[in-house]
Amino acid sequence: MLFPKSLLRQLYTRGSLKNTEEGISFSIKNRLANATLTAVKSIKINDTEIELDNLVLDFLNGQAYSPNQISKQNSIDFPLKKTINIVSKDIDLKPGSHKISIHFQAKPFGKLQFDVEDEVDKVQKERLRIPRLEEADYEEEIIQKRQNFIETQSQIKLHHLKQFSFNPPITQGNCENFTGVAQIPMGFAGPIHIIGEHATGEYFIPLATTEGSLVASYNRGMQAINESGGVRCTVIEDAMQRAPVFVFGNAQEARDFGRWVETNFAKLKKVAEETSNFAKLMDIDQYVVSRVIYLRFNFTTGDAAGQNMVGKATLNACQWVIQNYSENQILNFYLEANFATDKKASQINMLKVRGKKVVAECTFKKDILLDLMKVDSKKLATHANIANLAAFLAHTNNNGLHAANALAAMFIATGQDVANVAESSAGVLHTELTPEEDLYLSITLPSLIVATYGGGTRLATQKECLEVLGCYGKDKVYKFAEIVAGVVLAGEISLASAISSSDWVESHERFGRNR
Repeated sequence: MLFPKSLLRQLYTRGSLKNTEEGISFSIKNRLANATLTAVKSIKINDTEIELDNLVLDFLNGQAYSPNQISKQNSIDFPLKKTINIVSKDIDLKPGSHKISIHFQAKPFGKLQFDVEDEVDKVQKERLRIPRLEEADYEEEIIQKRQNFIETQSQIKLHHLKQFSFNPPITQGNCENFTGVAQIPMGFAGPIHIIGEHATGEYFIPLATTEGSLVASYNRGMQAINESGGVRCTVIEDAMQRAPVFVFGNAQEARDFGRWVETNFAKLKKVAEETSNFAKLMDIDQYVVSRVIYLRFNFTTGDAAGQNMVGKATLNACQWVIQNYSENQILNFYLEANFATDKKASQINMLKVRGKKVVAECTFKKDILLDLMKVDSKKLATHANIANLAAFLAHTNNNGLHAANALAAMFIATGQDVANVAESSAGVLHTELTPEEDLYLSITLPSLIVATYGGGTRLATQKECLEVLGCYGKDKVYKFAEIVAGVVLAGEISLASAISSSDWVESHERFGRNR
């Protein structure tokens, strides 16, 4: 098989080159696919070939082999993600940069040969290290050591950080070097009346925030929604992406590769879905620019947000591509090339979808707006049109007011990946004045990334908040998405009314100042 040199170089673990008591040492890691190592042909340092008898391959599991032993056994298991330390005995390198040439054979790949450069540190830098234990890093003893370490280094006595009510091991997979908790005030707003296909009824909404007036504002917006008959919420689309890129010699080769991908979609779907019980590959968008082709893999991911899930599935598919595509040489490959726009707002997500595309809509009666919100519906509609001009001039990702406020507060409370507020807060606010002078208001969230299963949703407080909403666990993510969208709309009508009626500053003065 012909692999791109750039991909082969990724087998080498950069920064692993060092002098040890046994000799020089460096590491390689299988980042291709499950394989068996059949032969080590040669290792060169600065173009000087190392005697094979001087080499030891340490598999870090109590097993170590010489190249001759590998050849005699015919093959040694070299699974995906496995690391091998290669030690060359009785050799010492001077500090600085060195060239390493590696040539070995593995099934099913055949011959693999590549060159890399790495550096030996001039001085082994001593640095302070936060205490940790590989096998028991969430036990009470090591957590106390970390707390004491931080107190010693900062000369600050920790008290609040240490106070928590859950068993620390539940944070494994969510937080490394667990040392304590950040306590964020939480208030409930509501109820809010949701009319959805998955969420129907009234819900009290947990909002974790440090912004005064936020909970009060959402509470007021929910009251306006309820008195107007509720907010109708609809999940339109569902997809999560990973977007690898392949580089070819010219545009024609990139185009032909894209046609090959289309022809082999069924196989790619099968290979991708082997990695998960929940990731389902729907289609692959293609974008050719110059001699580069971006493939945007679109998956559904069940009740998980799914970024890691689709990354693993896409990698499996791309490894199959690299092993089986032979029409033209792939010059370069990266699993992600910034086209999935993870943790970023983007125009492509506004037009298509990332996560859940959800619409929330409500027609507010003019009398309710006047009596409860102290604003005239016609004035509010005029204000919306003027605000649209400003959003166009500013080129914002949302022509509404503050979707990020609801999203951040609910994400923290319910264990979502808070960084996903970046793309989730993109939105399209639409306003119409009805013949009766009532105000129709809708918010479209094209890239709302939420989960009710996996990730931070299983943490103690966050699980409780999801349970309050009836949204914890499997088959609940669409329900949760509808509730979130409804809460966002409540915030839009509340803040828009406050600004239009000139109550905005007064509200912050009343609720948002620490005197």
